[in-house]
Amino acid sequence: MVHPSSPEALQPPRASLPEKLLSWGLWLGFGLLLALSFKGAQIGNLPLLGRNWDNTSTYLRDYLHPDLSDLSTVAYYMREMWVTVQVAIWGTVLSIILAIPFSLLCATNIAPSWISFPVRRLMDTLRAVNELVIGTAFLVAVGPGPLAGVLALALHNTGVLAKLFSEAVEAVDQPPIEGVRATGGTRLQEIVWGILPQVGPLWTSFALYRFESSARSATVLGLIGAGGIGQVLFDNINSFNYARVSAIALIIVAAVVLIDLTSATLRKRLV
Repeated sequence: MVHPSSPEALQPPRASLPEKLLSWGLWLGFGLLLALSFKGAQIGNLPLLGRNWDNTSTYLRDYLHPDLSDLSTVAYYMREMWVTVQVAIWGTVLSIILAIPFSLLCATNIAPSWISFPVRRLMDTLRAVNELVIGTAFLVAVGPGPLAGVLALALHNTGVLAKLFSEAVEAVDQPPIEGVRATGGTRLQEIVWGILPQVGPLWTSFALYRFESSARSATVLGLIGAGGIGQVLFDNINSFNYARVSAIALIIVAAVVLIDLTSATLRKRLV
């Protein structure tokens, strides 16, 4: 018998030969995947960074000198940035409203499989389609402007939040639910009193994270005509006015940092 304090007992358990072969196979497969994707990702063109440095330095020189001289133009950029933030706010709020019922229908401990399976596939579809693609569809329906961005973010974020919310529901402790059931509570009362108090803090954290992401996505949606600072950014890129592009980028960075700090503060207070 090996004594618990002996050197043999302190050594980590050794992996069996099949486990070692599986581990080596996984690493070999990963290396093979990198090799196969080397050409497709054009990694061999990395030396172009050095050969085309003169053009790159000219391009970056304008970025290092943002045009903030015209205060009225800067104020206009800030107003458009506020439009982008409003798109992110409404896109996130609508997605939360939609994601709550869908997440309960996705949760396997709440809904039967014949309901949870198709609803999960629907949420997978919403999550898989990029906001830009959804946004172009809404541009046809409601025309150019912030509303198309709001609806695109709302649908995409519904797919993301429904998955996160449902996973939180599936991980809840059963005793509170059983306690509500033991007192004669209905299924709805089990959800309201047994599940929601447990998942509320985690849902809040997920929603705030998605708002941060939506603020960045709303900027990109502006490139397709969904309003906000992204549309102004795209117009200046097309006109090769990189000094103004740099100024717009600074405003976007400042707004995203402010949103991140605000979101972190809210998480500490609410979660």
